[in-house]
Amino acid sequence: MRLLLGLMWLLHWLPLPVLGRLGNAVGALLYLIIGKRRRIALTNLALCMPELPESERRTIARRHFQAYTRSIFERGILWWAPEARLRRLIKVEPGVPLAQIQARPTILLCPHFVCLDVAGVAVALETSVCSIYMEQRNKVADAALRRGRSRFRPVKLLSRAEGVKPILRAMREGLPYFMLPDMDFGIKDSEFVPFFGIPAATLTAPARIANATGAQVIPVVATFLPGYRGWQVKFYPPVPDHPDADLLAATRRMNAFIEARVLEAPAEYFWTHKRFKTRPPGSPGLYDLAG
Repeated sequence: MRLLLGLMWLLHWLPLPVLGRLGNAVGALLYLIIGKRRRIALTNLALCMPELPESERRTIARRHFQAYTRSIFERGILWWAPEARLRRLIKVEPGVPLAQIQARPTILLCPHFVCLDVAGVAVALETSVCSIYMEQRNKVADAALRRGRSRFRPVKLLSRAEGVKPILRAMREGLPYFMLPDMDFGIKDSEFVPFFGIPAATLTAPARIANATGAQVIPVVATFLPGYRGWQVKFYPPVPDHPDADLLAATRRMNAFIEARVLEAPAEYFWTHKRFKTRPPGSPGLYDLAG
């Protein structure tokens, strides 16, 4: 792991166009080599976009591998590049909404696009946040991740195993919650809500936490700029408030919002995750052939 981190540190000195093209080349190779993840991506795309020809879905899957690998190669820039370089490469539209964030409790809702760490950096350049993260088994990797995400301002990173109470405390202390809402964590605290027309176990936590804290929910999505010019981080208007009894409707609106953003940059969504692994009772598995 130390060697890998050393390589990432060396690569971060490269110009972004060189680093991006290198990531694309390696990603194209990984698409051919990592058959299990390729099959998962193709299964997801067949479920979500059955109207597309198979050849087009394969193209999206290959480009996803390229985008994902590129994002890993470019992470060294996020972790070690000077602040001035990051501000030059990250284009924030229309700007980090600091006034809104400081006015009331806030959930920053960031779907799983491959550049999601860029969104985190864009926010951390301006304000401290709290977030849940997956603790890495490798202690060196875990320390590097924590250091990289908190290099500009204090970031309270909490383990998913700690539950929601530390998040609620942090939000009551004034920290916005940077939340990744769209992975399959099983049926606990989830509801089956359509995602591209397929029932998907979806966390209701955004709506529940918003109700518990009176928080506003501001979506944010990070994607690549064309021509290897950097990244775009786009903040969207706050989601309309919803009553306590409307958790399911709020979760449906969240998935519909994510669907619309996926269609804008389909190759950059996290297709190698088994988004539909948890099935409603009596429903067959969807990844049996994918492995």
